[in-house]
Amino acid sequence: MSDHSIPVTVLSGTLGAGKTTLLNHVLSESDDRDLAVLVNDMGEVNVDAELVAESSDISEDEEELVELSNGCICCELRGDLLDAVGALTQEREFDALVVESTGVAEPLPVAQTLTMGFDQSDLDPTEFYEETGIEPLESCHLDTTVTVVDAHQFDRAMESEEVLDDDGTEKPLGNLLIEQVEFCDVLLLNKCDLVDEGTLESIEETLEVLQPRAEIVRTEHGRIDPDRLIDTDLFDFEEASQSAGWIQELQSEHGSAEEEHGVTSFVFEAHKPFHPERLADYIDEFPGNVVRSKGHFWLAGREELALAINVAGQSIRVGPGGQWIATLPEEERQAQFEAYPQLEEAWDEQYGDRGTRLVLIGTEMDHDAVRADLEDCLLTDEEMDEDWGTYEDRFPEFELVPPEEDEETDTDAEDEEELALAD
Repeated sequence: MSDHSIPVTVLSGTLGAGKTTLLNHVLSESDDRDLAVLVNDMGEVNVDAELVAESSDISEDEEELVELSNGCICCELRGDLLDAVGALTQEREFDALVVESTGVAEPLPVAQTLTMGFDQSDLDPTEFYEETGIEPLESCHLDTTVTVVDAHQFDRAMESEEVLDDDGTEKPLGNLLIEQVEFCDVLLLNKCDLVDEGTLESIEETLEVLQPRAEIVRTEHGRIDPDRLIDTDLFDFEEASQSAGWIQELQSEHGSAEEEHGVTSFVFEAHKPFHPERLADYIDEFPGNVVRSKGHFWLAGREELALAINVAGQSIRVGPGGQWIATLPEEERQAQFEAYPQLEEAWDEQYGDRGTRLVLIGTEMDHDAVRADLEDCLLTDEEMDEDWGTYEDRFPEFELVPPEEDEETDTDAEDEEELALAD
């Protein structure tokens, strides 16, 4: 990148975590650098922007403060975000840009927007971009992603069944919190003055397992040296997108040892399908001490499509996990074998690559008991010979997306459905 490229820091965190307080502190302590600020708020009136203006020397009149209101920069306002960043950085009258995202924003799509610009396949160029020709990311680069975590409300948020509304999109609070934790360079554990030392250590241990790459910093009232958040050169998209604890566990294929506060993990693998009725019953009573689980699974009667499960706190979501390679034409299958030789080594003559691979992260989790419960949900040897189509299946139905369309579509969160199977 150019030596003159302006570093961009993105602040994420759920409502009330302390992002605006942190931002005002950074502004007040950054006498040696000129900062521009972009504040995103879901409401028609950008309350956070008003608080920033009232509490600092920065002002909208001098075009140092930009408001993006009535929407979220991780979805419907991505084009507006790029327009604002492009217009700001063309002036080149400041040293760094700080973006405070709304409390319902997921940092990964925001980072993708600030890395790829209008090259994203599902983002059409805006009228402003087409008229001005301003390349929004020509003069800046994403430098640091920061997630602010409210230590005082962490356990409540993880256990909460509250669902937030992002312009019609429902986001379970626990799931959103975990997604914000899993994609960042720096984790600010804020409001530490409201929590005892033992609780802080327990939260830190959970955060370390969820996001082993990030630096964890304890703060009170958002007080931190701005140099730890601005122009750090910490961000790397590939590293950030592959650094979540569940990804690391799946790649390392081992369970973590028992820690002081009981935060552990393990990987569950099986080469038989789950019985849909037994698995649905188990999910209805899913262990509350499993704070994170992710992976794909094979459901009897669903022979074309793998299903993906996403457990975050009290939220359990299931979506399409991709087409089994065993269902592909021979030529395409061989191409997959050449690209991924390990697939052929684990290939089953009858069922191909169908199977289950899940990582589970939890507190005070009895690995043997959870593993045994999951194994009880698998088909027995006798059931393997039965007609699987006769089993009751309460899981959502998903369409099989052709490979050429799947490459252009993000099905990870959009197509997932929250499970309330007991209903």
